Amino acid sequence: MRARWTRLAPLVAAGLVAAALVPLSNAHAEEPITVVSSTFEDGTAGGWVPRGGETVAPDDTVAHDGSGSLAITGRTRAWEGPVLDLLDTVEKGTQYTISAWVRLATGSDSARLSVERRVAGAPSYDQVVGDTALAAGSWVNLTGRYTLATDADYLTLYVETASGTGDLHIDDVTISYVPATPIQTDIPSIKDVVNEFPVGAAITPAALAGEHGRLLAKHFDSVTPGNALKWDATEPSEGTFRFTDADTMVAFAQANGMAVRGHTLVWHNQTPAWVFLDSSGAPMTATPANKALLLARLEAHIRAVVGHYGDDIGVWDVVNEVIDESQSDGYRRSRWYEIAGLDYIRTAFRVAREVAPDATLVINDYNTNVPAKRDKLYNLVALLKSEGVPVDAVGHQMHVNIDWPATGEVEAMIQKFVPLGVEQQITEMDVSIYTSNSESFPAPPADRLLKVAYKYRDLFALYRRYAEQITSVTVWGLADDDTWLDTFPVTRKDAPLLFDTRLQAKDAYWGVVDPSRIGTVGTPAPTASTGPSPGGSAGACTVAYRVTGQWPVACTTTPS
Repeated sequence: MRARWTRLAPLVAAGLVAAALVPLSNAHAEEPITVVSSTFEDGTAGGWVPRGGETVAPDDTVAHDGSGSLAITGRTRAWEGPVLDLLDTVEKGTQYTISAWVRLATGSDSARLSVERRVAGAPSYDQVVGDTALAAGSWVNLTGRYTLATDADYLTLYVETASGTGDLHIDDVTISYVPATPIQTDIPSIKDVVNEFPVGAAITPAALAGEHGRLLAKHFDSVTPGNALKWDATEPSEGTFRFTDADTMVAFAQANGMAVRGHTLVWHNQTPAWVFLDSSGAPMTATPANKALLLARLEAHIRAVVGHYGDDIGVWDVVNEVIDESQSDGYRRSRWYEIAGLDYIRTAFRVAREVAPDATLVINDYNTNVPAKRDKLYNLVALLKSEGVPVDAVGHQMHVNIDWPATGEVEAMIQKFVPLGVEQQITEMDVSIYTSNSESFPAPPADRLLKVAYKYRDLFALYRRYAEQITSVTVWGLADDDTWLDTFPVTRKDAPLLFDTRLQAKDAYWGVVDPSRIGTVGTPAPTASTGPSPGGSAGACTVAYRVTGQWPVACTTTPS
């Protein structure tokens, strides 16, 4: 086995400008403070201007509320739309809620809400709310959150559409914030209690700012950039690399003595289309020339990305989700596999080892507790190891729910890989409150939250018993205010993490830190509307929220 992680020496942390897609929770919250309110009732554009050659003007023919709105006409490109300057309005380190009502005049399209920021003239684009369907004549609300965590030279909010150029109206745009709730400083740090292996969190850039950053630094040994190291983020066009957001996360980790997991070098998702185009620009077919070109691009990408970070990143998810247990050979029929067979996996690991000889190299997948998938992954790792391919560790994502899988099934998963002599890492753990896609709660029920806690209790106890095999555990998110499960597999409020939407410790936290306190700390009095759960009595819990978008991540399925 390769050496386990050690905490890195502190360095100076870099700044950050970032957008976060998170649901809103105002349970027990202070009243929001509004810093922008564009109602267009005064007959002016209220500071909104065109982004391109379109016309932006007040209009009194339609309105979401009142008698006025802002009309956007004469658009010739989808990105054209209304723009508002935020540079003197938004303060860094504060998380803002941004809400806008949008109406399409004719046809159908999707709208999104974004921020453009520039530092030293270089533009970056942060999506606040992703593509949201519009239908002619209907007002649709776009709501999300945005955190600015460093200085910028230019900062604007804008609305655009996904593809069309139809006329738009916007109305009742607000930007507000609620003073942050301080994190709890008088509770044990997870990293101090769990000392058998590092415990980390996957993050978006906004997790580094304010109370989020303090929560992250207090409790976790490591960070995983959730998206900032994927191919579409680091090399959107061939030979053009972007590392700004990932650099900031790495610098934060170093400044706080945390390690970094690199996620991920090769995946069938979030890979730009150009990667799979041949030398003439046509989609690749399975020819020797295309295989050679694809593997050359893969090698160049890994050398650039891994080489950029050197020893600053000690663990890499080299390949992600390559197993499809429904195939007789167990291999996912991705574009990678169709063109290069298993050689893309071999190449990825061998190049990563050349560039980062001391890093731990991981093959990562989901549902590895399912026997059919577990066994196919085992067979692949055994084959690669027999060929001398430097696979150091198997990553088990562990996107699970309150009822699935059984602890014994997870133990069988761990035991399966012991004979291979590889490390095992829990790479993306969260525990959904839902057991089927048909369920949806207006707020997470107290009995479900307790079941989440018991699942964390049982699985962490298992991991700690197998500390000779399990060399790290990472939860997929910092707190319930930013979890991909709010929009996957369906849109609904979930609560899968250790801290709630106000960054306060949940029973799930105590499931990891001190299971004897599950159901006894910070739990409201029981009500007749909630039933009991194993190990304790249920309490009432209410959370108001709005779903704002999806944090792309590995897909997962559970048995029906």
